[in-house]
Order: sequence, then structure tokens, then C-alpha cells
Amino acid sequence: MNEEQTASNADIYHPSSIIHHPTIAPNQRAWCRFRRNRLAVISGWTLAIVLLFVVGWPIALRLATFIGPAGVAFSKNYQPEKLSDAQFQPPSVKHWFGTDVHGRDLLSRVLYGAQISLLVGMVGAGISLVIGVLWGAIAGYAGGRLDSAMMRFVDILYSLPSIIFVIVLITTLEEVWKKWLTELGTPGIGKSARLLFLFVGLGAVSWLTMARIVRGQVLSLRQRAFVEASRSLGAGHAHILRRHIIPNIFGVVIVYLTLTVPAIILYESFLSYLGLGIQPPMASWGSLIAEGADQLNPIRVYWWLIAFPGALLITTLLALNFLGDGLRDAWDVRSGDW
Repeated sequence: MNEEQTASNADIYHPSSIIHHPTIAPNQRAWCRFRRNRLAVISGWTLAIVLLFVVGWPIALRLATFIGPAGVAFSKNYQPEKLSDAQFQPPSVKHWFGTDVHGRDLLSRVLYGAQISLLVGMVGAGISLVIGVLWGAIAGYAGGRLDSAMMRFVDILYSLPSIIFVIVLITTLEEVWKKWLTELGTPGIGKSARLLFLFVGLGAVSWLTMARIVRGQVLSLRQRAFVEASRSLGAGHAHILRRHIIPNIFGVVIVYLTLTVPAIILYESFLSYLGLGIQPPMASWGSLIAEGADQLNPIRVYWWLIAFPGALLITTLLALNFLGDGLRDAWDVRSGDW
């Protein structure tokens, strides 16, 4: 009898059968479905490795200064803004990604540039999350004329070319912002004006789809029995949204958030490639690719200046998209596994 119970328990928690067991929670089913998606799991590990190098490299350079004179020299030589006479050195043991036109180590610049690109992507996605969830939840829960008016506003914004909106925002307001900060006596903050406008601009044009998705989910939840029960007990609208509706759309929101980050990173890279994104001395993947493209000539091609930033950008974008697709499939309740 004990052996039969052991075998039964083993069958219940086997990855191939756990999603069919009636006692397994939806979160556990989604996790099991995600683990079965090899491409999504590989993408998750790829992102973890990229983040490890992006975060670990600056820490390693800082810790090297405590080792001794050799560590101090190593840290100085591999600083992303360290100029040297070793211009256009191809990849080697000393410089794994080679050097650029100013003799700077390209590996350090790519990893430091990754911090900017990923930061823009995550902050922009965070802005999209806040605006999109609030807008869609209010519109879907309120319904009627308010819902119609709010979603018509979203349709109007959808009709505008988003990238043109960001370009206009940067070119028209950046100088005004810098001038205003100078008059206030804080010109130092103005140096980060471009980064701030990238955060705001890219986040402001990325929340529209999030709002539509959240609205659709809220429309299907607001008439559910548990919402009606809470309403009959005297719960207010804000309480119902905060405690009953928004927590139940959390899975869908997280899935779309993972798909929003690569879109914003790609927008930022495109703007930086055009010279409207991150400005020197800061660097991002897009600005590094633009710098490499400037060095293309028919006499000699410095391929590593484009290949390594481009490869890391493509790898990260593909990994984020595959991860988002895997999460979306895992939470898809229309699948027969549910």
C-alpha cells in the first residue's frame, strides 16, 4: 500500500502530469508549462548570463583596485572612457572585443552600454506598466461613456507614429528643459536631460497596448461572482480594483511586460543610431553600433565595432521575446492543458 501511495505521489508531481492534476494551483501549472518550453528556459538562462556580466564587470573593475598596483592598472586600462594609443585593435587576448577609434576597450563599453540600454528598457516598461494598468483597469471597470471616451483617446494616440512623437519630444523640449535648469542654478542635472526624455517619451508611447489588454481582462472579471459578492458587502470601487481585479490580471500583465522591454530597447537603439538617443560620454548599444558604422570604409572594415554590440543587442532582444512568448503560452488558459 505504501508503495502504491509513493508511486501515486510521484506521478502527481511528475512534470508531464502535474499540469493535469486537479489539485495543482494555476501558478504551478503555468510554471510546469513554462519549464516544458525549452526555448523559453534557454532564453531565461541567456538573460541571466547577460545580466551577470553587465552587473559583474563594473564590480570586478572596482574590486581590482584593492588587489594592488597590478589591479589598479587593470582597472584603469579597462575603464570604458580610458583613452589609449591602441586604436582599432582587433579582438585579442588583451582586448576580447578589440578597441575603438579612441583606443578604448570595446568589451567594457559594450557592457557599460548594456546598462543604459537595459535601464531605458526597464524604466520605460515600468512607466508603461503604471499608465497602462491604471488606464485600462479604470476604463474596463467603469464601462459606459467613460470607457468609450478613454478608449477613443487611446485610438487617437494609436493613429500617431510613436517614434515621430518621441523624436519631436526630444528635439523640442530638451533645450527648454536645460535652459530652465540652468536658470535654477542646477545645470548638472541638464546633462541627463536626454536620458530623462527617453524614459518619459518611450514609456509614454508604449502603454497603449497594455491599456487595451488590461481593459479586456477587466471587462471579463468585473461581472464575476467574487466581484459581485465584494460589491454587495459594501466594498468601494478602489477596494475592488486593488484587491480583486488587478491581482487576477497580474499574470497577463507580467507576460506583456516582458514583451514591452525589448520593444523599448529597440526604440532606444534606433534613436541612438540616429544621434537622437544617448549622447557621449555615455554609450548604449545603439550609439556603439552608430560609432562602428561611422568607421566603415572601402579600405578596411573594422567589423568588431559593429559585430559585438549588434550581436549582444540581437541576443538580448531574441531572449526577451522568446521568454515573453514562453510566459504567454504558460498562462494561456485556452490551452487544453488547463
